[in-house]
Amino acid sequence: MDNDDILQDINALVEEERALRQRTGGLLDEERTRLAELEVRLDQCWDLLRQRRAKTEYGEDPDTAAVRPATEVENYRS
Repeated sequence: MDNDDILQDINALVEEERALRQRTGGLLDEERTRLAELEVRLDQCWDLLRQRRAKTEYGEDPDTAAVRPATEVENYRS
């Protein structure tokens, strides 16, 4: 998976997230679950993209970057 593939995934996930958030009348339980999954997956994709870009910047192989577990990316602090 290259950077363009990751960005395409991010765009698709954002569109799905946006569609769920724009629903009126509230979300069903499975939609709330899906929204939470989307948020985690987006965090993982952004993290992977940042890893790949950093590796490229420092002359390393970006293909060695890996998706980190949700428990790790969800606990980052700004």
